[in-house]
Amino acid sequence: MALPATERIVPVPVNRIELEVAVPFGTLRRAFEAEVPPVDAARVRELVAEGAEWRRLTTEAAGPGIHRFVRFWTDHPTPVMRVGGADIASAVYLIGDYSTAARMFRHDPGALLYTPLRVELHASRSGGTILSVDQPSSRLGSYGNNKIAQAGFELDRMLGDLLEELSLPRPSVLRR
Repeated sequence: MALPATERIVPVPVNRIELEVAVPFGTLRRAFEAEVPPVDAARVRELVAEGAEWRRLTTEAAGPGIHRFVRFWTDHPTPVMRVGGADIASAVYLIGDYSTAARMFRHDPGALLYTPLRVELHASRSGGTILSVDQPSSRLGSYGNNKIAQAGFELDRMLGDLLEELSLPRPSVLRR
C-alpha cells in the first residue's frame, strides 16, 4: 500500500568543478585531510547535552582554516573498486560547517541535500590528482529562496578559500 504523496520534480543545474593537480594522489589526499579535520562528533554531542549556546557550538565545531570546513564522512573506495576491476586511488568526503547549514535549514530543511558538500579525489592517468566538487551555489539556487542562495554563495567563497589553503587555484566560478 502506497502512502499518499505529492510529487514535485525540480530540475537542478549544477557546475561541477574539476581541478587536475600536478601532485600525486597521496600527497593531495594527506594535505586535504590535514586541512579539513574530522568533526569531533563526541564534543558536539557534549555541547548539545550541556545546552551550549549556538555561537559556542559552532565555534568549537568549526575547522581550523579560514574556510571552517570539517569532515563529516570519509570513504576510501579503492580496495572495493579494485575487487571490481578498477585499481584507481580515490577518496570521497562530505565536508561542511554547522553555521552555514543552519542558515539554510531554518528556511528549508531540504537544503541539507546539498550540504555538506561532496568532494572526490582520484589519481589521474598522468600521475597527478583530480579534485571534483559541485559548485554549492549552482545547486542551492534551485530552492528559489534568497537566504538559501546567499548561503550557497558563502559556501562558494569558503570552498575557494579551502582550495587556496591547499595551494590550488581558485576556480573562476568561485572568484569573489
